[in-house]
Amino acid sequence: MMERSTIPLNAIQAARGRLAAAVVRTPLVRLNLPGPWGEVFLKLENLQPVGSFKMRGAGNAILEAGPHRLKDGVWTVSAGNMAQGVAWYARSLGLPCQVIVPDDAPLAKLEAIQALGARIVKIPFADYQAVQRTHECALVSGTLIHPFANQGVMAGNGTIGLEILEDLPDVETIIIPYGGGGLSCGIASAVRELRPRVKLYAVEVSTAAPFAASLAAGRPLEVPFTPTFVSGIGGPTIFAEMWELSRALLHGALVVEPSEIADAIRVLLLRNRVVAEGAGAAALAAVLSGKAPAGRTACIVSGGNIDASKLVTIMQGGVP
Repeated sequence: MMERSTIPLNAIQAARGRLAAAVVRTPLVRLNLPGPWGEVFLKLENLQPVGSFKMRGAGNAILEAGPHRLKDGVWTVSAGNMAQGVAWYARSLGLPCQVIVPDDAPLAKLEAIQALGARIVKIPFADYQAVQRTHECALVSGTLIHPFANQGVMAGNGTIGLEILEDLPDVETIIIPYGGGGLSCGIASAVRELRPRVKLYAVEVSTAAPFAASLAAGRPLEVPFTPTFVSGIGGPTIFAEMWELSRALLHGALVVEPSEIADAIRVLLLRNRVVAEGAGAAALAAVLSGKAPAGRTACIVSGGNIDASKLVTIMQGGVP
């Protein structure tokens, strides 16, 4: 469980040094599509070795703990991307790795987890959410590397914020996909400390947008949840242990439709030759749909692990 209410800048800076050997310093490239939204830049975390930003948080938490403390192995609870990050580092350090996944986890992500040598344990989605809340599961053993409610994970994620500010010092807005809140809070911690005038927005999909609803109500809420191809973000609730941190660090939440995310995936591939999964295109969807402020904006392309069949459907104009 978390013990602090903020992510210290020195922890994020230390994470950067810890991760330098394996994590890619991903490019920040301009969107090749002019429009009323102003200057838009894409932070390409889909180029990490495991295809998503999760390489940062997973790596920092594991390396910070050290292999001797983790000799009994590690486990995580993840729909796919965090599982790949944890499994990648576990394999590199010779540690056993187990992963709890929901029974609707995307095939592309499951295959990637297996290729990295982790043992997969599928459970119903409601039970999967319960494991994320309680941090406990009798089906696995070892040390939990929680996908978002972990100081080391968020510090690792915060290194993205350091890189954006170096590459685009006059950035005005940063838009971040919001799942459990670990990516948003990590990036926002770094940016708030170094550039407090930058606006930071979470983005959710309309079928699973508890953070936006909770902000409107002033308290954590449970919302109707409908699974879609946008599997990397969203759920029925905002986790209580992330609520105060998220509310303090982020300026608001933007909500986009699955069809708008599909449109953004097409734009990314056709205009910038970037392959993004649903969550990875959500930030750009907020821009293209006019829901984000215009100006110098950085969109986090959080991952590119999309099933080929879903990508084909999207590129043919459909919504999976």
